[in-house]
Amino acid sequence: MALAFLVLFLFVPLLAVFTEALRFGLGAYAAAILQPDALSALRLTLLAAAVAVPLNLVFGVSAGWAIAKFDFRGKNILLTLIDLPFAVSPVIAGLVFILLFGRQGWLGPWLTDHDIRVVFALPGIVLATVFVSFPFVAREIIPVMQAMGREEEEAARVLGASGLQIFRRVTLPNIKWGLLYGVLLCNARAMGEFGAVSVVSGKIRGETNTLPLHVEILYNEYQFQAAFAAASLLAGLAIVTLVLKVVIERRLQRAMAVPGDPL
Repeated sequence: MALAFLVLFLFVPLLAVFTEALRFGLGAYAAAILQPDALSALRLTLLAAAVAVPLNLVFGVSAGWAIAKFDFRGKNILLTLIDLPFAVSPVIAGLVFILLFGRQGWLGPWLTDHDIRVVFALPGIVLATVFVSFPFVAREIIPVMQAMGREEEEAARVLGASGLQIFRRVTLPNIKWGLLYGVLLCNARAMGEFGAVSVVSGKIRGETNTLPLHVEILYNEYQFQAAFAAASLLAGLAIVTLVLKVVIERRLQRAMAVPGDPL
């Protein structure tokens, strides 16, 4: 039953994407991929992910270290805020950004006076992408850090190691596979985001369209082969992500089974 479910809901749609993309041959496929609007959407998708993932990496490591290694007031509140994007619809998040940064929003008049564009521009797309993807790194490394305990780091501190040395030589080798796993999931979520980006981008063709939005526009215009060709890029990225996910999961399980083993 599990295999039948996977075939029906995963493999068949995936096969359909590539079948439709290549229906008229490699020439038509390449022409659809190399369209200026498609290339612009691909560049914008990669750019948004390239900005969002490092920001979420810094936040995730900082939040994970604070939650796993220290006791402080507001710890449960921080955990709740980390889970907020899982509970809030991306469309609602996009509407909140419109309310804050739109022309008629709370900060809109000030942004207009200073000629700063957030909504319907790259900053708004990056903000939406950061919001929907920021829990993944923190949520992956918090259990790993908690499983590590504090003994090794306390021993390093007693021996005179600085905070940076403790992180670089003790903490990082123990969490590196969990950290890489979180970054991988964060990147996949950032590149595939649709709802929040759809609201704040304005869907300006060739300017603020990411790859998922470009696929939607082509499909609504009945350009099915071009839509599936663009979708195949996202599907290819998803396949690569899944393969890397399996490899990293195995490494992470080994690291969790043997705490302190840097592999």
